[in-house]
Amino acid sequence: MLERFKVPIKDQVRVNHVDLRETVKQIFQKMGETTEDATIASEVLVDSDLRGVESHGVSNMLKEYISYYESQIIKPRADWKIVKESPSTATVDADTGLAVILGPKAMNIAIEKAKKVGVGIVTMRNAGHSGAIGHHALIAAKQDMLGMCMTTGGMRVVPTFSSEPLLGTNPIAVAAPTNSKPTFLFDVATCSVAGNKIRLAQRSGKKLMPGWVADQNGSPVMEESKLADHIDIPPLLPLGGTREIGSHKGYGLSLVAEIMCSLMSGGIPSMLEGHEAVSKHFFAAYDISAFTDIGEFKTNMDDMLSKLVNSKPAPGFEQVLYPGLPEFEDENDRLVNGIPLHKEVVDFINKTASSLEIDPLF
Repeated sequence: MLERFKVPIKDQVRVNHVDLRETVKQIFQKMGETTEDATIASEVLVDSDLRGVESHGVSNMLKEYISYYESQIIKPRADWKIVKESPSTATVDADTGLAVILGPKAMNIAIEKAKKVGVGIVTMRNAGHSGAIGHHALIAAKQDMLGMCMTTGGMRVVPTFSSEPLLGTNPIAVAAPTNSKPTFLFDVATCSVAGNKIRLAQRSGKKLMPGWVADQNGSPVMEESKLADHIDIPPLLPLGGTREIGSHKGYGLSLVAEIMCSLMSGGIPSMLEGHEAVSKHFFAAYDISAFTDIGEFKTNMDDMLSKLVNSKPAPGFEQVLYPGLPEFEDENDRLVNGIPLHKEVVDFINKTASSLEIDPLF
């Protein structure tokens, strides 16, 4: 994650991941979730923080999820069900349940199907937010499968040449297993910057980069700008920023995610539905052994990733990285030294815990 999104050292409070997981679990239980589902939710959020994906961890998402429960936008203990199924596919109606909880369940359904027929794909409609979709893709990679996830919902991104935000940030994630190298994990929004990272920049008083956001007319803002805490996130630009440097590519990828998640699940895109809080999701597991020898695949993955990290870096850089390597390094550090939460986040968690009669973090 870019330095501008990280918590300034002066504002950091290092929190033990075990303690944080337990507190977050208890908060989800107070929201009405079962112990099992609250545990899943806490794992998804805290694991994201451990990997350095703070935009989708406790810092940003816990407060938002609590507001969803309290306003009844999502419901605890949702009566989710499979509404259409084949040996390799399933469509789930989530009954407005939180996909942070239902996402791992959907991916496990996909994995079981892939074990039987080589490929398993599950689409999900009528769901809440999924958290960091890379978490769900990793579930498949840990079982020697290729995992793929997409999600869509909301209207924050302006299509190329449009003045209206009609698309969600629509991220795409792919995870692939290795032998000895850190797992490959590609997890990115199809816009220039994820909306949640704008929140991190706001909290830390950092400037936004040119080509990240648009003004209210849809025109790209091409100079650094600062966003006051009380101001809502402005319209986001597709990956690329402007047409000249490739925004049509991010726009197209966003539409791909919209098709795979919304239309393939029998859902309606947010731009037509007008309901921003309901999301649609796509979970796929590919059994690598159904395509090629798994040992050979993982050896070749190791060799490819080693070639990348050992290649000559450009001037001013120490090493070539690959998707998943920085997250692996962050996790190793944070498992030992704690997760660096912003002091305002710790304060919010403790106040929330107190109001719910839960023991605070400190």
